[in-house]
Amino acid sequence: MDLKLASRQLFLMNRRHKDKFQYTVPSPTSYPYQWFWDSCFHAVVLSHFNITGAKKEILSLVSKQFDNGMFPHMIYWENQNKTDFPPIKWGKKGTSTITQPPMIAHAVWQIFQKDADTNFIKLVYPHLYHFYKYLLTERDPHEKHLIGIMNPDESGEDNSPRFDLPLNLPPIQTLERNTKRRFKLIKQNIECKFDAPFCMRNFFWVKDVPFNSIMVENLRLLSQIAEKIGKVGDASYFTKKADDISEAMRELMLEDGIFWSTYGEDYKKIKVKTWAIFAPLFAKIVKPEEAKKLVDDHLLNKKEFWANFPVPTTSLDELSFNPQGLWRGPTWIGTNWFVYKGLQNYGFQDIAEEIKETSIALIQKSGLREHFNPLTGEGLGAQNFTWGGLVIDMT
Repeated sequence: MDLKLASRQLFLMNRRHKDKFQYTVPSPTSYPYQWFWDSCFHAVVLSHFNITGAKKEILSLVSKQFDNGMFPHMIYWENQNKTDFPPIKWGKKGTSTITQPPMIAHAVWQIFQKDADTNFIKLVYPHLYHFYKYLLTERDPHEKHLIGIMNPDESGEDNSPRFDLPLNLPPIQTLERNTKRRFKLIKQNIECKFDAPFCMRNFFWVKDVPFNSIMVENLRLLSQIAEKIGKVGDASYFTKKADDISEAMRELMLEDGIFWSTYGEDYKKIKVKTWAIFAPLFAKIVKPEEAKKLVDDHLLNKKEFWANFPVPTTSLDELSFNPQGLWRGPTWIGTNWFVYKGLQNYGFQDIAEEIKETSIALIQKSGLREHFNPLTGEGLGAQNFTWGGLVIDMT
């Protein structure tokens, strides 16, 4: 399979238009709407073969920005009759009322690296500014410099075992039970009018390691974007905020060489090993000696993350591990992309290449699927899923 050609064909097939906007659906039947961090991934992939399409992906996202600066994680451009995706009442017409990992600055910066179009970054910069400012203020009410999420879905990893403890769920559970609990949380969020500080304090408040790692890296790139268009003060501000979060992660999340997500007002650590322990590599938050220990003791450990088809989203030795359990074990190309980039940051090029080759092998074996069994390589979840295109960006 020519993966670049297959990705181009898939992105054409999954392209949609509404009024003057163009966007890409992750999967025609399973995910027929627009998702925030999916579209950021789409822009990254499209930057390799359709720079105009990449820009349109971003412009469709920013068109639905809330007055408070937040980007919703779902946009319902039009009703879809034939879909596997469950109906959700968000309390708002046309979009959801939560967000997803803040990958948009990375996507915009990558587009800029391809064609140096200053006009484009000038156009989208105000949207980026207000989004990241929203996260820095509304999602950090105690000013501890860690960004909070008010629903597991904001992590992009809906049923990850990282969220069992704050949801009061057992490590072994059904997807139906988990979904029911998250839908209850949406109802609670509607009741509190999606006022983030109030909702987090009363219902669900997790400071997630990947979300904050992604925030750090994106703030650094946002700083570079600001500098390119002459916003020197903004550039300094966002660099400082990236450093603040990085330091807070070390202070409040790090224990015995691992960064753990925390929950609640007292920042209790959630000690469940998922791929999240490698996310700080993506943002260059760990020290070189810590990175080596993380790779040697955990990533390359065949009892933990070095499965037949790495990297499983949950460690093999966790009670919650399920090789077919959505975010509770299967390998995803998107999380492999983060790990790949993180390994490159610390010079682990050979291991990064193994993950790239394994990712390609999964697609060659089972097609462009949503996720894969890390033990067998069997394709799982949605068909014609766009995240597989990220292997093109593993360079």
